[in-house]
Amino acid sequence: MASKLTIKILVMTTLLSVASNGIFISTANAKSRVAPEVTNAEKSLSFWDLPYLKQAYISAAPKDRKEGISVGQLGDRVAKKNIIKLAEEIAQGKYGLYDGLLISHKGKLVFESYYRRGRVNLAAGQASAAKTYTSLALGRAIQLGYLSMADLDKPLVSFLKDVDTTKLVAGAEKITLHKALTMRGGIRVSDEQVKVLEGTPAKLKGQGQVQALLEHSTSINSESQRYSYGNFNPTLVMQVLDAVVPGTAQSFIKKELLDKLGITNYRWQNAISGLPEAGWRVSLTSRDMLKWGALLANKGKWQGEQLISMAYLNKGTRGIVQPTEAWIPKAYQYGYYIYQMDIPVKGKSYNANFAWGGGGQYIITIAELDLIVVIKGHDQEDKIMPHALKTIVPVFAH
Repeated sequence: MASKLTIKILVMTTLLSVASNGIFISTANAKSRVAPEVTNAEKSLSFWDLPYLKQAYISAAPKDRKEGISVGQLGDRVAKKNIIKLAEEIAQGKYGLYDGLLISHKGKLVFESYYRRGRVNLAAGQASAAKTYTSLALGRAIQLGYLSMADLDKPLVSFLKDVDTTKLVAGAEKITLHKALTMRGGIRVSDEQVKVLEGTPAKLKGQGQVQALLEHSTSINSESQRYSYGNFNPTLVMQVLDAVVPGTAQSFIKKELLDKLGITNYRWQNAISGLPEAGWRVSLTSRDMLKWGALLANKGKWQGEQLISMAYLNKGTRGIVQPTEAWIPKAYQYGYYIYQMDIPVKGKSYNANFAWGGGGQYIITIAELDLIVVIKGHDQEDKIMPHALKTIVPVFAH
């Protein structure tokens, strides 16, 4: 007959565990509390004013919230043990300040956890992960025929009919979408000059922004068109998107991507030009980040519909350039605002594509394993990725 101690341990491990450090764990057999949500009182607060959760929420059996995401369970006992241990370590701050870890496998959300400022219904900042969304929006325009793959190599200004090309710096025609999508547009405008331009915002509305940048840049040449992160490149891509699609870029992104993905809880702010921001200032929930990841993992398909051009993704998810910024790991390569790296596991290598934003915003996809990992954070050092993948990938790579 089992002792009282044995029964107590069994209950704690298979039903519900609230550890002394405030970690809440629910498993498939648990009558778990729901994932934490932003309260009415918190809705008016900025992300940085949100109080930390009193308990971390860790679930190996996520709930169906009727958001267009299928849910499942982490059924394998070893997998569950290893990933819950990782989640506990994240909750304890071992890897820095992180707010969420979600895992989707074979099209189902099988693990969901929130810590600190993480909330299941919180649309939080994506930082530079927004660049990937801009890239996919362009891929949607190609899928619908508003651009062609050949257009990627045409002079970018040829799509901008309001730009007076007679006033542009030498070499402006060398900027193509392909170059801009790989951070090699080549615009060089001093910080001082940018401040001067921003002092007359009326002149930067619409395509006036491109006009101003290409009038005040140094000449565009092979030397200037080296990899330089940011550097107005996403802005140029958004300008072309706005110029070629029906209506505005805002309405196109909403109708052709956000609405189709069932994303309603979001913020996508406008730039000084009046166009949507292309490289930051986008906020999404962690579950909605999974939906963008599904587009990468499924070669542009969502629920059977081809939303993003497959030809565009085949090209844009390859390592086209090697990032040269010192803060980008040498193992990372770069495509069309989409990173790539190889992950070695048990003598085999798996290719990962991912969106990455400062502070720890990740959407990591490994198509061969049908695996998507979402990480949310507000950590200045942002060192979690190799630690997380070291645990997560081997679990699904057997």
